[in-house]
Amino acid sequence: MKQIPNIFTLLNLFFGCLAIVYALQTNAVNIYQGDDLASSFSLPEKLTFASLFIGIAAVIDFLDGFVARLLKAESMLGAQLDSLSDVVSFGVAPAMIILQLLRLSFMQQANAFDINEAWLLPVFILPCAGAYRLARFNLDKSQQYGFKGLPIPAAGMFFASLPVIAYYNYLDGAVNAVIFNKWFLYAITLLISYLMVSRLPLFALKFKDKSFKNNFPAILLLGITIIAAIFLKWLAIPVAIVAYIGISLSTKKST
Repeated sequence: MKQIPNIFTLLNLFFGCLAIVYALQTNAVNIYQGDDLASSFSLPEKLTFASLFIGIAAVIDFLDGFVARLLKAESMLGAQLDSLSDVVSFGVAPAMIILQLLRLSFMQQANAFDINEAWLLPVFILPCAGAYRLARFNLDKSQQYGFKGLPIPAAGMFFASLPVIAYYNYLDGAVNAVIFNKWFLYAITLLISYLMVSRLPLFALKFKDKSFKNNFPAILLLGITIIAAIFLKWLAIPVAIVAYIGISLSTKKST
């Protein structure tokens, strides 16, 4: 029974590895930034599968802690396994997604084949920042009901949402123009990496007790996420993460 939570944790790692494999596939489908074919380009067909597997890993990452508490099987081994798995699923796998998006961005340039591969190296800042954040988290026992810095699953889910948003281009070409803009990708990679290693106070994504007051931030975030999902569909994921940061900061200022 004590190994059941660890099996969940290793499934997290398993799906993170699958996400990396699918992120590096090369079969492509056309993505349009407007109504005409001339403004279209190709998105690796399996990139959305990478997003799917990161999402599955995120669900399992939530469940392994729940199962460990339910079975009273929490352990130091489980904590270390969880961090190691998270680095792969929410650090390395999303970095591969950013790498592919950057490659597509450069492919739109006239001198695409002359681009030095060194321009792709900044994507690895993300897993490095995630690993640092997790190592610090493991040593800091004060983060039971709050986090210092953006949790790595949230960072991973942010980048995992980008290919899905682009694939199901239900808004207009302007959204895809942002997603496949190299400067946006560089900036958001640096920003998310900074948020992970920062000591920004963020509330834990779990209910403290049965009172409305103590759980108001989590309830508000849940409400925003549901409304965003109804009207914005997949774009709700980055919106929810931005809302999470905003609610955390406003709650901290009011206390």
